[in-house]
Amino acid sequence: MKLLVVEDEKSLSRSICEYLRMEGYICEEAYTLKEAVRKIADNHYNCIILDIGLPDGSGLELIRLMKESKSTDRIIILSARDSLDDKLTGLNIGADDYLTKPFHMAELSARINSICRRSDFEGLNELNFNEITIKTGENEAFVKNELLNLTRKEYDLLLFFMANANRIITKESIVEHLWGDNVILTDSFDFVYTHVKNLRKKLMAKNCRNYIKVIYGFGYKFCDS
Repeated sequence: MKLLVVEDEKSLSRSICEYLRMEGYICEEAYTLKEAVRKIADNHYNCIILDIGLPDGSGLELIRLMKESKSTDRIIILSARDSLDDKLTGLNIGADDYLTKPFHMAELSARINSICRRSDFEGLNELNFNEITIKTGENEAFVKNELLNLTRKEYDLLLFFMANANRIITKESIVEHLWGDNVILTDSFDFVYTHVKNLRKKLMAKNCRNYIKVIYGFGYKFCDS
């Protein structure tokens, strides 16, 4: 899952990102309201960790802008202990949750996981494509009820494929979704090919049909035809 941490205190922002990356999240940072607006316009995030007090404006303004643009990104407010009114305003205008500073990183991670799990696939806890089943709450994938032994990236890739079944998916979109915009892009996408190849191999080892089709010059398509 891809997160944006909007926090002007750089040491706290980096601590949050370091912890969440160890939890398996892709994290990006913004230190000002202006930078956050730009990043949100250019990217989709599963959740935004938002400090209300930013040097060039209020985080509440960002929430209003997101709701006006029909953004579906989830929002967790970070607030000072004495800013009850701001927290209530944030929840009323569209934030999903809030944490009061100081907080434990484990609690933040649990809040993110809970929010994203509720929102994934419009509340579905299970995603199916013929003989493949993904249980999103447990982060597990099965073929004909047999558990697949996948790495985190392979699991995320399969989930991305199934959520976009029957659509052409470019290699660039795979990179952006799984690695975020901090990855150094080159002319080579060999690392994407390697992950796709390994995922396909593990699926077919369970007697699953090959649904991952190469669309030459574009990318891939997950389909049964």
